[in-house]
Amino acid sequence: MPRTHILALDQGTTSSRAVVFDQEGRAVASSQREFPQHYPRPGWVEHDPLAIWASQWSTAIETLGKADLLPADIAAIGITNQRETTLLWERETGKPVYPAIVWQDRRTADFCASLKAEGVEDLFTRKTGLRLDPYFSATKIRWILDHVDGSRKLAEQGKLMFGTVDTWLLWRLSGRTVHATDATNASRTLLYDIHRGDWDDELLEILEIPRSILPEVKDSSGIFGESSEGIPISGIAGDQHAALFGQGCFSSGMAKNTYGTGCFMLMNTGSEAVASQNNLLTTIAWRIGGKTEYALEGSVFVGGAVVQWLRDELQLIRTAEECNALAATVPDSGGLYLVPAFTGLGAPHWDPYARGAAFGMTRGTNRAHFCRAALESIAFQSAELAECMVKDSGIPLKELRVDGGAVRSDLLMQFQADLLGVNVIRPKDVESTAAGAAYLAGLGVGFWEGKEELARHHEIDREFHPSRPRQEMEQLEAGWRRAVERAKAWES
Repeated sequence: MPRTHILALDQGTTSSRAVVFDQEGRAVASSQREFPQHYPRPGWVEHDPLAIWASQWSTAIETLGKADLLPADIAAIGITNQRETTLLWERETGKPVYPAIVWQDRRTADFCASLKAEGVEDLFTRKTGLRLDPYFSATKIRWILDHVDGSRKLAEQGKLMFGTVDTWLLWRLSGRTVHATDATNASRTLLYDIHRGDWDDELLEILEIPRSILPEVKDSSGIFGESSEGIPISGIAGDQHAALFGQGCFSSGMAKNTYGTGCFMLMNTGSEAVASQNNLLTTIAWRIGGKTEYALEGSVFVGGAVVQWLRDELQLIRTAEECNALAATVPDSGGLYLVPAFTGLGAPHWDPYARGAAFGMTRGTNRAHFCRAALESIAFQSAELAECMVKDSGIPLKELRVDGGAVRSDLLMQFQADLLGVNVIRPKDVESTAAGAAYLAGLGVGFWEGKEELARHHEIDREFHPSRPRQEMEQLEAGWRRAVERAKAWES
């Protein structure tokens, strides 16, 4: 019997999802499961690696059941994942030596500052396209080796394995036989030379990380191994790279923004690795057939997570839908600016010592204003990224393709279009991340012939056109910049 579907595993920061796609690129079934977030100290964020695996595996089983499919019906598995999150486990037992340190975690801020003081940041940036920031994996690895008893000795003896979440899932899916990652995830570690396409011994030496713990780096599309059921695992990409691929941004100059826990804007720059002059990152978009394509990226640490904060911590709302409905009951935020720098600020500020703040409150400020200001904060942060991207690339932004859970908010998407002054295009399937993983996996086994076929799968749900005067939006942006400046360097 022919294998008729692709299974995409989408392991995110707050939940794991599985989606089954058919030959036409349509999602035919999906399931999702949240898992616990742990905050042992201010600025620290951790996950249980076994909870990540259990939640992802259970969604895969559930999704196949919903689709009435058997493993024999699945042509390939694709994996996409929260990036930079760092896991170390014992090679022999598979036991994690410490909880997964999440990409949002800020515990290595002081170490990053000390490395900058030593004058090595330019070296890291030149080789990796990244900055010395706690966001990335390398300083998290170093922290575990320095603070978990016995871990450095295990690492030096070759008995420890490092992986981002994709590597952990691949290792488990393959029956603990394949220790590998793809070029996109490798490019987010601060240890991978994106120009040579290899782990860098000089950077490893500076950070005192043994090369033996690192996974093999492969193309984003191609056979990594097989699951215990004999299904090829043939596509892997970090979530933002998968979303860029899933949105069909195959040509230089095309851009997308994903509105998830954080916000991540990527612009395809083709075969050129553009060095940013505006505090963006240069990263690998994907590597297929041995050919590397690059992207400029801007990262917002707290995007949709600000709505979770309103729900879980302040308890102002019960659901994300309620936030959107309340925000729509007021014409504007009433002068309120909410800067959600709960774990510092990402691009273009790169301030790990910034903290969340609300400015402009009056006696009349109510929870509807907080909801609106929260949604607007997502758009303000994204607009900053777009401005830097245009300056770096020299390419005017003609449109912005969007995806992620928060794009279901018409209010947010319209405000984003008004801020950018260009059309914002929302696809019918807003879960482009899973689609990208499926596309990469399908290409890896010949399920689809090429990018041209995949581009035909991209269907538009709605375009949001700018509707407010430019002068009005510039005044709002000026207020946002004032608020951000006041939130900076709070912890220092």
